[in-house]
Amino acid sequence: MAQKVVQYQAVLQLAQQAPQLYDLPLLHRQMLDVLGIKNASKLVPMQDDQTPRDPVTENMDILKGKPVKAFLYQDHQAHMAVHQMAMQDPKIQSVLQQNPNAPALQAAMLAHINEHLGFEYRKQIEAQIGITLPDYEDNDREIPKEMEVEISKRAAQASQMLLQQNQQEAQQQQNQQQMQDPIIQMQMQELQIKQAEVQRKIAKDQLDASAKEKQLQVEMARIDAQKEIAGANMAMKHASDTQRNEKEQKVEGFRMGMEMNKMRMQQSHQSEQSMFQQQSRPPQKGKDKK
Repeated sequence: MAQKVVQYQAVLQLAQQAPQLYDLPLLHRQMLDVLGIKNASKLVPMQDDQTPRDPVTENMDILKGKPVKAFLYQDHQAHMAVHQMAMQDPKIQSVLQQNPNAPALQAAMLAHINEHLGFEYRKQIEAQIGITLPDYEDNDREIPKEMEVEISKRAAQASQMLLQQNQQEAQQQQNQQQMQDPIIQMQMQELQIKQAEVQRKIAKDQLDASAKEKQLQVEMARIDAQKEIAGANMAMKHASDTQRNEKEQKVEGFRMGMEMNKMRMQQSHQSEQSMFQQQSRPPQKGKDKK
């Protein structure tokens, strides 16, 4: 026993030089066991000794400096919400400011929240890949290499999908928080006013365009009507001119016929007179003898 005590004392001295490398509660627990101290588990409580607790009891244990432990089956989002609200509670913050161990207590709370966060991330990855990951609580347990490689491949794809999903949720939360900001709300109202003004202008332009189009249609209809009236007038004038020309041609034909008849009558009369003169003229003597 004396030899073991010397060995543990040497390890404790090494642990003081680099405490982050050692599990100090476990080292002290084993030291007490070597010394034969009873109720070592109560004197040096360890995380592995803990049983599942509700988040409120976990907060109480952390404030008292007791170890806490998260378990895979728990509702980790609910636990993290309760722990984070406790850290933001002004009454708890006021008391911790007067506690010299406040940094250690806050570190313990953050470490416990990170433990829940790790389990929640594991559950989300399992939901994405559709299988249950192996339990690594037992360090002596090994899984086949092929299984580890397959899990890694699936986990890479699942982590990418989970990242995109979480980024979208974070963006939505950020948008909701920004919408609650008074400055953002004022800017949104200004944008809405500007948008309404643009829509009003567009509607006015559409009405003006519609009115102009109707006016243009009326003008086109008036021009078409004028064209039709002009065409009708031209047709009537053409018909009138045709009738007048035909009438004039008839009159002229009649006049020419009358003149031709008159000329024929004159010629006939002259011919009759000539014949009458010849008949009434006495015969010439010389010509008779001859």
